[in-house]
Amino acid sequence: QGQLVESGGGSVQPGGSLKLSCTTSAQIFRNNCMGWFRQVPGKEREAVATVYTGSSAKSYGPGLGGRFAISQDNRKNTVYLTMNQLEAEDTAMYYCAAERAYSGRWCFNTDYALWGQGMQVTVSS
Repeated sequence: QGQLVESGGGSVQPGGSLKLSCTTSAQIFRNNCMGWFRQVPGKEREAVATVYTGSSAKSYGPGLGGRFAISQDNRKNTVYLTMNQLEAEDTAMYYCAAERAYSGRWCFNTDYALWGQGMQVTVSS
């Protein structure tokens, strides 16, 4: 069983919203970098948003901070990605990721060793 369990992907019309969830163990969640990434076939994987769960310090990919929000629920060991005003260009496989142990590096630029199974998000009319 995977250490990162994702849910919430699916299809939505342009302008709609989706909220992705990623639940893990307390050991992985606590004081660690976690993030959301996405990938379109034929393109490199892109960092969408990251958070250091110890302080809730967040970072976003270029141009995404206005529509996307990463958040966390410490009681549930869960990180969320709320996506608003979705566009066709947001269509991709979305992955949750975590460091195996906090490295001390900036979460947006660190190496993630743990990955979820991925979820398809399709934005289409």
